[in-house]
Amino acid sequence: MEYIVVFVDVDLAIIGGGIVGLACGAAFARAGKSTVVLERHRALGTETSSRNSEVIHAGLYYTPGSLKATTCVRGASLLYEWCASHAVPHARCGKLVVATSDDEITRLDGLAENARANGAHVEIIDAARARMLEPNVACLAALWSPNTGIVDSHALVARIAADMKDHDGVIALGRTVMGASRARDRWMLECDGVAGRERVDASFVVNAAGLHADDVASLFGVDADARGLRQRFVKGSYFRCKRAVVKRLVYPLPSAEGLGVHATIDLAGGVRFGPDTSPARSRDDYAVDESRAHAFGESVRRYVPDLRDDDLVADMAGIRPKVAGGDFVILPDEGAVHLAGIESPGLTAALAIAERVVMLGS
Repeated sequence: MEYIVVFVDVDLAIIGGGIVGLACGAAFARAGKSTVVLERHRALGTETSSRNSEVIHAGLYYTPGSLKATTCVRGASLLYEWCASHAVPHARCGKLVVATSDDEITRLDGLAENARANGAHVEIIDAARARMLEPNVACLAALWSPNTGIVDSHALVARIAADMKDHDGVIALGRTVMGASRARDRWMLECDGVAGRERVDASFVVNAAGLHADDVASLFGVDADARGLRQRFVKGSYFRCKRAVVKRLVYPLPSAEGLGVHATIDLAGGVRFGPDTSPARSRDDYAVDESRAHAFGESVRRYVPDLRDDDLVADMAGIRPKVAGGDFVILPDEGAVHLAGIESPGLTAALAIAERVVMLGS
């Protein structure tokens, strides 16, 4: 089959135009590498990057020394600096993680120890102080994380993409990578593109394909199961609240299923609850079941007791890619690096993940 060779002899090809792929692309472009990002959609950041809580995490939950912990803490520092210097809307609003029963207070102490081991600044506060911060929240005690914040994820994606372009990087939308072959220390990527079948030749490839990262890895001859790249998908729905019942982020204590249905705010002061956890029927299972409002209400009333079911309106859903080990996977391979399991705190960690990828690709 004949291919149109659209990008010849680039240093870097990055598969995936979400926040992590763009962060990698911008970092390589700033380093003077000829770089192209290949995104299958006709817009950037349309999957996990824009279907999340938009939280800048401080590093409370993750196993000390894990990739999630180290890239989250480093990434949060880089992200606050980036947002401030590039006029990306954000706020260091702080977060409460609440204990609503006696047995949860001990778990709260354990979470505080874990957070401090990761380098996060936290303190345990009593119910009276928590009530001063959030009058509508009921708890026995809370962990206060002043460095947790929020960011406009759409503006962040757009600004990082602009930075990449400012350093002569190229973003190619509507390109789906269908095959990869290696010859003379280079990768030749076969794409379905806007002009038909296209080919991209690159010295190094970053697989930042998000929900499709394990399938893309197989195109490079990588056994996703054997190398820990195989992903499973969990759906999380969100409901928006008609009332501004909180002014900060409020989370229950995490469980084996995740961080729980928590309260987040946006930069306009709106409140949203989520995500819950349910099996994803597909990688684009984004419909929100409005009948889940009562279950959401029951979860949230543990810490916002006066919330009514009719305060809630179905908002959006996102899909979280999970791998067996539970941590991020950054897997170097011959002339490539594969990223998998980049769920929360992937938005926070993106710039730190890019740092690591640049070191692998230099």
